[in-house]
Amino acid sequence: MKMDKVLDKLSISKHNEGAATGTKWLKAGGEKIESYSPVDGKKIATVTSVTRGDYDAVVAKAQEAFAEWRMWPAPKRGEVVRQVGEALRKYKEPLGRLVSYEMGKSLQEGLGEVQEMIDICDLAVGMSRQLYGLTMHSERPLHRMYEQWHPLGVVGIISAFNFPVAVWSWNSMIAFICGNTCVWKPSEKTPMSAVACQHIIAEVFKANSVPEGVCGLVVGGRETGEWMSADARIPLVSATGSTRMGKAVGAAVAARLGRSLLELGGNNAIIVTEYADLNIALRAAIFGAVGTAGQRCTTTRRLIIHDSIYDAFKKKLVAAYKQLVIGDPLDEKSHVGPLIDKDAVAAYQQAIATVKKAGGKAVVAGGILEGKGYESGCYVKPAIFEVQNEWPIVQHETFAPILYIMKYSKLEDAIAMQNNVPQGLSSSIMTLNMREAETFLSHKGSDCGIANVNIGTSGAEIGGAFGGEKETGGGRESGSDSWKAYMRRQTNTLNWSDQLPLAQGIKFTV
Repeated sequence: MKMDKVLDKLSISKHNEGAATGTKWLKAGGEKIESYSPVDGKKIATVTSVTRGDYDAVVAKAQEAFAEWRMWPAPKRGEVVRQVGEALRKYKEPLGRLVSYEMGKSLQEGLGEVQEMIDICDLAVGMSRQLYGLTMHSERPLHRMYEQWHPLGVVGIISAFNFPVAVWSWNSMIAFICGNTCVWKPSEKTPMSAVACQHIIAEVFKANSVPEGVCGLVVGGRETGEWMSADARIPLVSATGSTRMGKAVGAAVAARLGRSLLELGGNNAIIVTEYADLNIALRAAIFGAVGTAGQRCTTTRRLIIHDSIYDAFKKKLVAAYKQLVIGDPLDEKSHVGPLIDKDAVAAYQQAIATVKKAGGKAVVAGGILEGKGYESGCYVKPAIFEVQNEWPIVQHETFAPILYIMKYSKLEDAIAMQNNVPQGLSSSIMTLNMREAETFLSHKGSDCGIANVNIGTSGAEIGGAFGGEKETGGGRESGSDSWKAYMRRQTNTLNWSDQLPLAQGIKFTV
């Protein structure tokens, strides 16, 4: 399918507005943001970004809509979300193709990202009938106590380029069933995918007479995110991106005593033990390291390999890397697509230069690809380096397909190495030894929010809470009771007696 037809199916024109309150698009007055594909360097379309006035108008409409939306029964809100899932099924092919083309991930991953959106809709529909509170016994006679949950209000969502649409859905669909309204600031590097989602959800909202303002869009750069972070009208800001960005968002939100849900950087490791199934370990390591060209927060950055199998496993890695096909991600034969832009390529080059200067030994050298098929200048070769875990460059997350390998002798040393980085998102151990697996999952094991056995670090199911510790931010999206992040808890006491017993047995006579 040609990209022009894809854009037509998604109601995208060559010039688009970057501000919407739901079904209505505002005439934005900001600068023009041009979206270019890292696949071939061609321009996709243009979006007019928001001014402060545009932003304020979208947030004000979200506030207004909240007053009505919160009164809809949660299962009725869930029905709307169910229909959003159906609409995403309808548009899965063109939206997945656009995501792949605009971001540079493989078509399978683009379609998979839309499937994640569909899955979170299904999960949220079930949650809409399970927003449970608690009842408890009061110490006072003829009194009843219980806890209930109320929506927060307007939820601000700041998403990153590497998952242009899925992260928005993880937050918004659960926020919607809780009774919140949302304002979304997508990455300015992938604005067209966000514009497409707004058109899709507007179609459903219009058919269900959803109040205007429940789902807002504000396309803009860093300044727009700063407005949102400092905006007291937005009680919760959910931000996905780098640790540097998250620290700024967290500080701004905390300064006004708001809430933040942060999903930030990762520096994920796989421990490959002497008891590992090496074929499974190899597949997990390669996909984790080169999938999405190393641009996932769950990308495998480090391999910690037992010294007894180190050389053998290294040879397997080198042989497998020689088979990787780097090229157009819309071609199913390609394993690795481009980085998002030339700035990312420069960061990749800088990281390689730094690791070499530190003494890193190139196992697979890497490099930039040029010539036919690589005209965008965004294609690089996946690289592997032998390093020491404590080196600053290894402690740092580089959003590119650079894999660091190192060896260990004792499991407790491997776990210590795995944990000895500032980030704490995803981790894995490859072992068929039950004691090793249970140690890794125990209190003295991985300190990450995600810990896996015999699967890689990359990817997660929406049924489980997603997020990490330390500089990863501590947030949790999707899964189990994640809806509580989007609500406020209230304790209620009902006195159905004809007396008023006072606390601590105080006697007060009027």
